[in-house]
Amino acid sequence: MKMNVLSKKNDSRRRFFGPSVLAFALMQLGALGAANAQAATPEPVVASAGTLKSDSFGPLKHVNAGLLKVAYAEVGPADGPVVILLHGWPYDIHSYSEVAPLLAAKGYRVLIPYARGYGDTHFLSDKTVRNGQPAALASDVIDFMDALKIKKAVLGGYDWGARSADIVSALWPERVEALVSVSGYLIGNQAAGKNPLPPKAELQWWYQFYFATERGQAGYEKNRHDFAKLIWELASPKWTFDDATFDRSAAALENPDHVAITLFNYRWRLGMIQGEPQYEALEQRLAKAPVITVPTITMEGDANGAPHPAPEDYAKRFTGKYEFRLINGGIGHNLPQEDPQAFAKAIIDADHL
Repeated sequence: MKMNVLSKKNDSRRRFFGPSVLAFALMQLGALGAANAQAATPEPVVASAGTLKSDSFGPLKHVNAGLLKVAYAEVGPADGPVVILLHGWPYDIHSYSEVAPLLAAKGYRVLIPYARGYGDTHFLSDKTVRNGQPAALASDVIDFMDALKIKKAVLGGYDWGARSADIVSALWPERVEALVSVSGYLIGNQAAGKNPLPPKAELQWWYQFYFATERGQAGYEKNRHDFAKLIWELASPKWTFDDATFDRSAAALENPDHVAITLFNYRWRLGMIQGEPQYEALEQRLAKAPVITVPTITMEGDANGAPHPAPEDYAKRFTGKYEFRLINGGIGHNLPQEDPQAFAKAIIDADHL
């Protein structure tokens, strides 16, 4: 693994955790201007003997949180500083199966919840709208923290999980110790979603347009596993995952609300449907592209085949202590699972910015 890092910090920053010192080199990156960059192989984060096996979380825990009964994995000491890891679509909590024990070995209490529409997370009421809009998903994170009486946590995520982590960090910064976000600033709004993109960019969003149709709804309902595997392959073209790895995560897509949540999310982005009134005030704040002030490390794999913004386009949205890390070696969209060492190190380093 080779890692390139762009840093933006103030003079009061703390030193990185761990014994290794990364090499610095000066580079110029477009709109970001002159900045310090680091290029080195980070010292591995090694789990000690007796930690939870990386391929299994063991029995899941459950908690009633807001509108949901949330299923989640917990790894590490109960009194450790809390890290909450949020998965994306169409993946599940096993994206962090190797990250979690690395963090637990460093003393962190790691919580990995299934999002609404995944795994054994279920709505408490049949009458609740199966809403997949971003503000609802982010509110679930706050409800989860409240239910477990967690005042503050380090948040990490990719894909939908990164968006939720970004939103929580922007709207509830007092609840966030630090942030690690794959693909950076992913907060959007319906007005922006109505603007057409260049044809090549639109092509990358083919599945969003597919989900806008009744045919897409029927197709995803019928072929969700094959659909998910195709997304995995396109989003991470150099990741050679095996059937067992995929099947373990694909089982989470059998949640009875999964298709409804997925379609709501993508149709909402296109402005085809409206969100619920209780989230409107949050969406209005998000429509202004609020800055994120908490200490943040954003990351990108060098082989991410999914649509993603360029780091120089979003760097200004992070106004606190900040770094961008490019992870080389054929790393795609599901960065925590493809390079757990790099992601775990980013969590630890963000917590010590």
